[in-house]
Amino acid sequence: MSLVQSVDNVALLPAYLAAGTAVLVLLADLLVARTAATVAVAAVGSAFTALGAAVVGAGGERHTFCVGADCSWVLDGRAALVAAVFALLTLGVLGLSGPLLRAGRAPQGEYCFLLACAMTGGVVLGAAGDLITLIVALETLTLPLYVLVGLRRGSLASAEAAVTFFVVSVVATTLTLLGAALLYAVTGGLHLGRLGVTLTERPELLDVPLTTVAVALVVLGLAFKVAAVPFHAWAPATYDGAPLPVAAYLSTASKLGGVVALLAVVQRALPAGVTGPVLALLAVLTMTVGNLVALRQRRTVRLLAWSSVAQAGYILAPLGALALAAGRTADARAGAYAAAVAYVIFFVVLELAAFAAVVALRPADADGGTLDDLRGAARRHPWVGGTFALALIGLAGLPPGLAGLFAKVTVVRSLLDGGAGWLAVVVALNAVVGLAYYLRLAATLYAAPAPTATPVEARAAVVGSRPAWLVSLVLAAATAVAVVVGFAPQLVLDLAR
Repeated sequence: MSLVQSVDNVALLPAYLAAGTAVLVLLADLLVARTAATVAVAAVGSAFTALGAAVVGAGGERHTFCVGADCSWVLDGRAALVAAVFALLTLGVLGLSGPLLRAGRAPQGEYCFLLACAMTGGVVLGAAGDLITLIVALETLTLPLYVLVGLRRGSLASAEAAVTFFVVSVVATTLTLLGAALLYAVTGGLHLGRLGVTLTERPELLDVPLTTVAVALVVLGLAFKVAAVPFHAWAPATYDGAPLPVAAYLSTASKLGGVVALLAVVQRALPAGVTGPVLALLAVLTMTVGNLVALRQRRTVRLLAWSSVAQAGYILAPLGALALAAGRTADARAGAYAAAVAYVIFFVVLELAAFAAVVALRPADADGGTLDDLRGAARRHPWVGGTFALALIGLAGLPPGLAGLFAKVTVVRSLLDGGAGWLAVVVALNAVVGLAYYLRLAATLYAAPAPTATPVEARAAVVGSRPAWLVSLVLAAATAVAVVVGFAPQLVLDLAR
């Protein structure tokens, strides 16, 4: 067998565009040193990355860095979708970051460069064909976020959030790497497809304790990235301490990256009989703990963070059907994988819209504030409040938020097809619990303002009276996409398969 790897530069085009964007941002900041120019370069690069991914993905599946039948880069329709979503999320967060950068609370060159680097990791992640590429891509996505979280000047909470995120993430990465090393020791391979074939053709390896430990370490290490219970403690403090646009990126892009990585190893490499029970348990714990704790939150970003934890449980739920024999048939597995990908796409669109509304309603240099700070916000800013309420209703899974409704229906249907009716009941019960805090926040937006406003509330009302046009544009675009996918959910499902 030849050990010479073939290289398909067309398949690598999205990664080239993403990495080139990061380099051009550095040059623009060095040579021009103007916020508008630096942000414009990052935005144009993100748009071209999304376009490049769509064009290459439309041409069919492409492989590169191959040795024999094993390839380290596999760009298919799903990988192209993931790359395009990462690029568009980066573009959206750049729009949300305009007021923050103009206020001088973060250095614009470093900020845009780190966002472009994180986008590069996300683009590579979707096409990763082996564990090393997968882990390196995931860390390329995550490492810039450590710095972005702590980039708000003069904020102790931001620094504490960055340290918390960094320490816990390093431990999770160590677990994943240790699991990958043990898998290599057992199977002699690291390519995802090769691992799956080896463990299928040699079932006696599943009886080796080292295999079970390796699989558990990989799954648990990746569970951190999606903030699954009990690896969720970093999320609320990190989201609340980070600048609002960075919190939006954490809640969307970081979640998407974790799901893509977890799905890659579960679908192609690890035995479903081992991962299924673990994922079912994680799904139940995550959605239940996230919803129950979210009921008690009084700070806006912490409520969105805990709801994001609960949403991670819904995303993992279809994979929990693999615990049963009925969930491991070809059709049931395909439905479970498609449901997980579709749900996370629906979620990131609605979550971005929710955070965009919070950014629009808060001062440029402020955090998310409390729920009381948003009381009556929809009366002062009707269209911003209306889109925020629509995003919350969508996350709750109620009409007219059709995207969220179809997302939950897709998850429940995949569970029923996989014979996991009990898990479908848990999802339904948790969705009912989630209604309480989503509808409470939506009602707060339309509640009558308090008779006496504190100075902070008064300042928020004045500064937030004219949302920046870029923030308004991102909010409008995210809401429009949510409406479109709500009326045409099959488009997302077809791309997710």
